Amino acid sequence: MVLAEDAVLLREGLVGLLARFGHETVAAVGDARALVEAVDAHDPDIVVTDVRMPPGFQDEGLRAAVELRRARPALPVLVLSQYVQRAYAADLLDSGDGTGVGYLLKDRIGQVEQFLDALRTVAGGGTVVDPEVVRQLLRRRRDPLERLTPREREVLALVAEGRSNGSVARELVVSEAAVVKHIGNILAKLDLPPAGDTHRRVLAVLAYLRA
Repeated sequence: MVLAEDAVLLREGLVGLLARFGHETVAAVGDARALVEAVDAHDPDIVVTDVRMPPGFQDEGLRAAVELRRARPALPVLVLSQYVQRAYAADLLDSGDGTGVGYLLKDRIGQVEQFLDALRTVAGGGTVVDPEVVRQLLRRRRDPLERLTPREREVLALVAEGRSNGSVARELVVSEAAVVKHIGNILAKLDLPPAGDTHRRVLAVLAYLRA
């Protein structure tokens, strides 16, 4: 993998953590330009990057991630941030049909198993979105949300976390059949046509971001 993080201690700490669990970091860089160059040089199986990076410490890392995904739609990218950068987050999550991409807030790194699970999911072509990222992005798109009932919004939030129907049912203390019905209603209200694609559930969330 290629890792991009401007804070040296955190960068080296992540490299060490990943190595302990069998993940090889072929390049660890500190700015967005070096990130793009490292990807071109190493063709990694996944990129992990911070959002704020030199020289402006604004959204350079996230913009680089979006550019990389445009050039390489199949490149898995996991973004880590201390906050939600809404300007490019939707573009990132919408790239590559919403597959092989993730956006986590940095406090998730303290939960090692969750972080590693997210890394494996994204590397395998899945999608992982921090619940807070979902809430903030959806807050900007009020019209689609108004189509859903409060219960459907709860179901959608849990689906966006990658939960299975059974897990959603246990969380909300309802039957799995009820969850299936809610998801069907959500997909219908978002005008998502029937398809066999397993990422259709994630596209239900991304549809709000494109609205």
